[in-house]
Amino acid sequence: MELDAVMLARIQFAWTVAFHIIFPSFTIGLSAWIATLLVIWRRTGEDHFRDLAKFWTKIFAVSFGMGVVSGIVLSYEFGTNWSHFSHVVGNVVGPLIGYEVLTAFFLEATFLGILLFGWNRVPPALHVTAAILVAVGTLFSAFWILSANSWMQYPTGHAIENGIAVPENWLEIVFSPTFHFRFLHMVTAAYITTAFVVIATGARYLLAGEHVAHARTMVRMGLGLAIVLVPLQIILGDESGRDVWRYQPAKLAAIEAKWEAGDHGPVPLVLFAIPSDEEERNLYEVAIPGLASIIVTRSVDGSFPGLQDFAVEDRPPTLLPFFGFRLMVGIGLIMLVLAFWGGFLLWRGRLEGARFYLRLVSWSWPLGFIAVIAGWIVAEVGRQPWVATGILRTKDAASPVSAAQVATSLTLFVIVYVIIFTAGLIYMNRLIRKGPAPAEVTLEGLPSRPLTGATGAGPASGG
Repeated sequence: MELDAVMLARIQFAWTVAFHIIFPSFTIGLSAWIATLLVIWRRTGEDHFRDLAKFWTKIFAVSFGMGVVSGIVLSYEFGTNWSHFSHVVGNVVGPLIGYEVLTAFFLEATFLGILLFGWNRVPPALHVTAAILVAVGTLFSAFWILSANSWMQYPTGHAIENGIAVPENWLEIVFSPTFHFRFLHMVTAAYITTAFVVIATGARYLLAGEHVAHARTMVRMGLGLAIVLVPLQIILGDESGRDVWRYQPAKLAAIEAKWEAGDHGPVPLVLFAIPSDEEERNLYEVAIPGLASIIVTRSVDGSFPGLQDFAVEDRPPTLLPFFGFRLMVGIGLIMLVLAFWGGFLLWRGRLEGARFYLRLVSWSWPLGFIAVIAGWIVAEVGRQPWVATGILRTKDAASPVSAAQVATSLTLFVIVYVIIFTAGLIYMNRLIRKGPAPAEVTLEGLPSRPLTGATGAGPASGG
């Protein structure tokens, strides 16, 4: 791999966007969790839920701020490193990003102030409304970003005039064929990610015997959400995969490491292999005969194109989409087991005494973040060599800058992002240690002790 200016620019964008996506995938779900707690508080009058909402709002504020700081750089990179991309597809992508600012960021920023500083200062109904509107704003943000990205994956509703993409039908642009299930898949992933952060936090408090009433609420509500959403996510992921089959066959071939040309089946499901782009085959392959045909085409002898059906210059790299997809699916199955295991323990009334399960789930907070990053790696690397499929190749989208210039900015970004990330984690970990209330009754038979060591790592490390 030659580290020229284009490759360095790709690494820089991958670094910044992978870092950034951690925060929206948390704040989308966390804002909905806070709004839910405040609605329950208004309906029941129990301050217990208000205390929890106030506690999580502090963590949300830090995560939101880090998301803004890490994400604003991306728009500048379009001009510094990808100026030809902006020139060719800016007429389409630019307005979509602008709509995200107008409908989402302004809404979030306006009502976040009320949510953060309105405790005991504004009427409760207004405070709850502000929390709901912040949650709605995060959904608007996800909507427009997924719309822009889905158009880049499979462009529709445009015309090409003098090499420039020009909008013709905005409904077709906004709702491109791959958008619908990708949007639902991403939002559900954000809710699941937050659910497991909340469960892990509650489990750590239960293990430590601190903030027990709040911990019970966190674990029970988090498990309830996970039990519903994890199976739903598997269905949404499957439907999103079928959209890849319909509209992005080269990406599907890379995900499944299918090399053979020709649309003939049945196709085995490759569980493990080391795909070799040079040799155009899989090394050390372990596969289940015919299962890929059933999953993808719903037919025992169905098939789909292989990588050899595409010109070499039109094929995506196979290694990252192949392993990224399996990592995402594997984490989803682990989450499914943890959710239903916890649900069974809760149903039997044995959850608080199941210390092995609590300790296990207390370390589950990073799973959602890893799965989200893996999913985006599959989506973006699998789209290569195109930055806008059929319109503009990635190598042709770059700015006329030198490799040294990009390497310098990449180094600075890595240093600054690591500093920001570390500072944010330290501060959120302090919030986690403090907890939602200064003191509370401890579990019978369990000593109350500070959250240190294994329990002190906390989900703040992933917030």
